Amino acid sequence: MRNAAVTLEGDQIRWVELPGQEPSRVYVHGLGATSPAYFAEVAVHPLLAGRRSLLIDLLGHGISDRPTDFDCTLESHADALAAALTSAGVAGAELIAHSMGGSVAIILAARHPQLVSRLVLIDANLDPIPSAPGSAGSSGIAAYSEEEFLAGGWEEIRDRAGPHWWSTMRLAGRETLHRSAVHLARGTAPTMREHLLDLKIPRTYLLPEADGPLPGTDALIEAGVAVVSVPDCGHNIMLDNPEGFARATAAALSDHDQQ
Repeated sequence: MRNAAVTLEGDQIRWVELPGQEPSRVYVHGLGATSPAYFAEVAVHPLLAGRRSLLIDLLGHGISDRPTDFDCTLESHADALAAALTSAGVAGAELIAHSMGGSVAIILAARHPQLVSRLVLIDANLDPIPSAPGSAGSSGIAAYSEEEFLAGGWEEIRDRAGPHWWSTMRLAGRETLHRSAVHLARGTAPTMREHLLDLKIPRTYLLPEADGPLPGTDALIEAGVAVVSVPDCGHNIMLDNPEGFARATAAALSDHDQQ
């Protein structure tokens, strides 16, 4: 396990690192998740193994510190991640990022372009979303005020999320979980989608085939973003169909190598 201080107060981001060749690959989890649990199997898959790989946990999640004074905007998460990657000597990395982590990765690439050479986004949030009371995801968490969430709303989310998601969600700081969900639902200005369209690096967006067409696909493709459907999976593509995920990701990175 490696670590780096990423705030003035010395709060630490931590990651599991697999040795290998450069350029590095950085795996970034979604809301209430942790990268070692979500990406370990695919990171060592024969199609993806052999690169220096950082399975990194965003501040407030997993094995990273859980400060209660971190504002958890997508920009702040991106800047904290940038500080950790810079400390680790990472530059021009391939970012493989899921859900909220994909949103953070887009902002990272926009704000710290020297750190990112390409993006593989896994069912990432590209647009603001309305709050949805009764949902287990970010839109449901964002429907609470922070006071309501800390006073007991988190227990309702625990019961809705189920034991699988809660097994990693429970590791996140409760302030982090709520604030991250609020800012994910709120999005950024320009939006994550607009940032993605403007980036000039190779970009691939993976989505579950069962979800049907991704809204705005034509504009993404026109801007050079490859949009790839993966069969036999839900939102957690790398867990539901690791073989399909590895094939799609390896193909995306191979295609990028030829550009």
